[in-house]
Amino acid sequence: METDDVLDGAPTADTAARVREVIAAAGVSQREFARRVVMDPSKLSRSLSGTRRFTAAELARIADEGQVDAGRLLGTRSREKAAAPTVGVEGGRPLQIVRETVRLIAEHGFHAVRVADIARACATSSAAIHYHFPGRAELLEAAVRWCMDEDTARRATRLAEADDAAAELRQLIALQTPRTAQQRRQWAVWLDLWAEAARSTAVGRLHSEYYRQWRETVADVVRRGVGQGVFRAGLDPQAAALTLTALIDGLATHVLSVGGPSSAAAADAMHAALTTHVTDTILAP
Repeated sequence: METDDVLDGAPTADTAARVREVIAAAGVSQREFARRVVMDPSKLSRSLSGTRRFTAAELARIADEGQVDAGRLLGTRSREKAAAPTVGVEGGRPLQIVRETVRLIAEHGFHAVRVADIARACATSSAAIHYHFPGRAELLEAAVRWCMDEDTARRATRLAEADDAAAELRQLIALQTPRTAQQRRQWAVWLDLWAEAARSTAVGRLHSEYYRQWRETVADVVRRGVGQGVFRAGLDPQAAALTLTALIDGLATHVLSVGGPSSAAAADAMHAALTTHVTDTILAP
C-alpha cells in the first residue's frame, strides 16, 4: 500500500471510478493517459483496480490533465487544490515541471538538481512543486519516465516511416546521433543515469530496464532484417544488438565530451562510423 501523501478519507472505489471517467473523456488509452500524467502505468492500473490508493500528487496531475477539480475526483472539497492555483502552461503545470527538471538534470547533473532550482525555473514556489510531486525522488523518477516515453515515441514514429529493416536501422542510428540540442540533452541525462544504474538506485534500475527494452528493439529490427533478406543470413540478433548499442554508447559519450564547433564534426564522425559498422557486419553483401 502506498503511504506517501495519500488524501485522507479518499474512497478508493469511488475515486477510481471518477478517474476512469476522466480517462474516458480524454479519449486515449490508459497507458497514454499514464504517460501524460507522468505516472507509472502499472501504478495507475493497480489504483484503478482498487489494490492501491492514488496519492494526492497523482490526483492533482490527473485533475490538471482532465481539467477537473481534484475535489471532483474525491467526491469532496480538496484542501490541496485551494493551495495550488491553476497556471496556464502548455501541457499543464506538471508537464512544465517535468520538462524543466529534465533540462536541469542535463545541464547540472542528477544529484545537483534541487526542488528549489526546479521551482525557480518554473517561476513558482517549492510548495507548488510539492503539490504535484510530494518528494524530490518522485519528481526525478517522473522526469526519467517522461524522457524514456518521449524517446520511445520518437523511435516508434521513425520506425513507422521506414520501408524495411535496413531503413529502420538507419533511422535508429540517426536518432541516437547527438546532433541537435535536444539530442545532446537527452544523452546528457542518459549518461548521468548510467552512474545511477551502476549504484543500483531505484532510478538506476528503471534506466536499466529501459535500456534492456531499447536493446531488444534493435535485436527485433535485426531479426526482421534477416527474415527480409536485407541483413546477413545467420546473424545473431542479440549479439548484433549488443555490439551496435555498445558502439553507439561509446561514440555518443565521445561526442558529448567535445564542445564548441568541433561537436558537429564529432557527431558526423560518429554517424559515419556506425554506418560503416552496419555495412561491414550487418547488411547483406
